[in-house]
Amino acid sequence: MLRGLVLDHAGVLTDPEAGPLLSAVDRARAGGVRAAVLSNAAGGGDVRARLSGRFDTLVFSGEVGAAKPDPEIYHLTARRLGLTAAECVLVDDSPRYVAGAVAAGMVGVRHVSVPQTLTELAALFPEEPAFC
Repeated sequence: MLRGLVLDHAGVLTDPEAGPLLSAVDRARAGGVRAAVLSNAAGGGDVRARLSGRFDTLVFSGEVGAAKPDPEIYHLTARRLGLTAAECVLVDDSPRYVAGAVAAGMVGVRHVSVPQTLTELAALFPEEPAFC
């Protein structure tokens, strides 16, 4: 059963149309879905200040010593959510990083547009009305 949502920052949360996706994350968290930001950025900086209240954990490569597509960073993120990789979905705009997540045991969604990502998440979390 999927219980975790892991979102890339640059390319997903920086999408100019990301508002509905962030709102869906807020509603999903209220419904019990755990959520994380996973970024290959050096550090959190203002991203951490802006997003920390919206996510259960924020993982930045420069702070943890591993980067996507290294399997360890996906497993670390899942552990910080209190979940296994198999319970998590990664949303990323990079096919390479989505493939890395899948190789680590997560479900991968390649972000192309917010409406498409929300449609994919609705299919993966059918019991979660946040993505409908």
